[in-house]
Amino acid sequence: MRRIFSTLMMLVLLLLVRVQPVSGQAAAGISVLGRDGQARTEITDGDGIQLRAILPAKATVTTSVEFFISGFDSAVAACTVNAGADACLSEVFPALGWYWLPEHRLIAEVRGQPLPGEVVLEIAPRPVVMVHGFISSWETWKSYLGADGYLAGIGLQGFAVGDGQVPGVLNTGSPSNPEGKTNSIAQNAAILKGYIAAVQQQTGAEQVDLLVHSMGGMITRYYLDRVMETDNVAQVIFLGTPHSGSSCVFPVAALGYLLPASIEIQPAYMDGVFNQQVVRRQGVPFHMVAGTRLLEPVASPCTNVPSDTVVGFDSATSIPLNSIQRIPLIHGDLTVNRTVFETAVRVLLQAGPEAFAPYPDPAAPAIQSAPEQFSRTFTGHIGPGESHEITIQIDPNVTLANFSMFDNTRSLQIEVRGASGNVIALDAQKNGILEVDDPETMIYLGYGFADPKPGAWVVKVMSTDQTPAAGADFALMARYIGGATLSAQASPTIPAPGEAVNIFARLTADGQSAEVDLARALLRKPDGSTEQVSLTPGKDGLSVAYTPDQAGLYAVELTVTGKTAQGNLIDRAAFLSFEVQPGADAAAQTRNTLFASLGVGGLLVGLLCLGTLALTGGVVLIRMLRKK
Repeated sequence: MRRIFSTLMMLVLLLLVRVQPVSGQAAAGISVLGRDGQARTEITDGDGIQLRAILPAKATVTTSVEFFISGFDSAVAACTVNAGADACLSEVFPALGWYWLPEHRLIAEVRGQPLPGEVVLEIAPRPVVMVHGFISSWETWKSYLGADGYLAGIGLQGFAVGDGQVPGVLNTGSPSNPEGKTNSIAQNAAILKGYIAAVQQQTGAEQVDLLVHSMGGMITRYYLDRVMETDNVAQVIFLGTPHSGSSCVFPVAALGYLLPASIEIQPAYMDGVFNQQVVRRQGVPFHMVAGTRLLEPVASPCTNVPSDTVVGFDSATSIPLNSIQRIPLIHGDLTVNRTVFETAVRVLLQAGPEAFAPYPDPAAPAIQSAPEQFSRTFTGHIGPGESHEITIQIDPNVTLANFSMFDNTRSLQIEVRGASGNVIALDAQKNGILEVDDPETMIYLGYGFADPKPGAWVVKVMSTDQTPAAGADFALMARYIGGATLSAQASPTIPAPGEAVNIFARLTADGQSAEVDLARALLRKPDGSTEQVSLTPGKDGLSVAYTPDQAGLYAVELTVTGKTAQGNLIDRAAFLSFEVQPGADAAAQTRNTLFASLGVGGLLVGLLCLGTLALTGGVVLIRMLRKK
């Protein structure tokens, strides 16, 4: 027995000698390095890290090492040990979604066999930064903040831009000061940059989640495309963002209120300017939670259905998204409703590593919906005890007429007379009456009529006992489905300084051009001043060439009145935008040179090749990162 025991001991010693590290070699195992190259055992979810593997002995051949974290089946990273070496280091990658795994134990494998040793990390969750929308403030996120807030309930720290936890306040307009100027999307994106940086400094986190409402989503998209300098956003969760704008803002803009935000949120700006340029998302996944409370067209005063009263589902989902969830709520409730948090937001915030594969930028701008039909916007001021009558023409074949009104005091009431001259008692079910008390919503009052009788409809706007002594400003408009069609566009939508913008319009009824009585455009300039120009008739419709005298954003309200072949009056309006941008001429020249040098056929081949390379590269990158 002693001989057997001695023999076994000798074998063990021999084995130990064979795996004994050479002089100066570190102990076999793995380690985690931060971006500074220092070993770490504590990180925040989303931090950029590298993983190092050290073999028990020098490799005789090139050897691949894969790293795994417990609870996740795929390798999170990999590296290669060269022949004659004993260690390797992975590329830097973000440890996204690791906090939510049941364990934080890292191991390494070589050809399916584990290396000695492991690392157990202490991981803190990513903070959540919340961005409010149009005519709003940080207070819209109160349900998420504080010790009793939604986020604290799942162990997350929340920051709402403007809440004072770190510096930075957005200006998207205040309902108490509608005549005041707002920041532009670009200016608010710069403020968001500083706020995120301050959150990073306070928490030590390299990445944050962005939870954004309404126009806050447009600010966020601009930040990702134009402002973000380091990859500091893990994901974006949109709540009711109008990616293709909202027509409900037209009455607000017609009063000259909340500029320039009330222009930037319009469909013509979003589709014609913003979405043509702001497309990069830096690999960040986009998730949408859309309100769909309104399902009947008669109840939706200024958007297609389904909608959340001011943002249609088609606008919310007009850009490529990683996930879409519908919630039967109105716009303002999306930031406070517990169900939204539990069924949508919480699930996304607690997503594991599988949710953070890199996502390529979309190949095309947002989907543009067909232009909607509106009457002109009627504006006025009513003092206590006063009233004002507005005549709105409804032409034949209109199957639905929706009316919406903005009132800066939310104190006015209306009386409606149909084309027959009789007062119509508005019925909640038949007319879909919508009265919004939330001052942060773009409309105050809405109602609709199915198959309205053609002719002159009269809306009487009246003060009430709640109308303040200073009176109330109001704006009223109608939205039509069916009937005459006004087609209009401005071209180019992104002109260079000194470049003329051509404004086109064509009014048709019953499939043929209608007789036009009046065609004029009111232009609101970047400095707030206005200018009116008339369109002249031509072979293909109405047009005018306008040369802007300022750089910046222009809003155009185009009003056209005319008659059908049977003599029925037509009243239509279109709302256009263009933005004079220095440097736009250079971009146009580049495009023209490309066309001239390649020809159309060559350009198509070139674009096809570029698209193929981009797609192939994206697939390879995704596969590489999934293997890590």
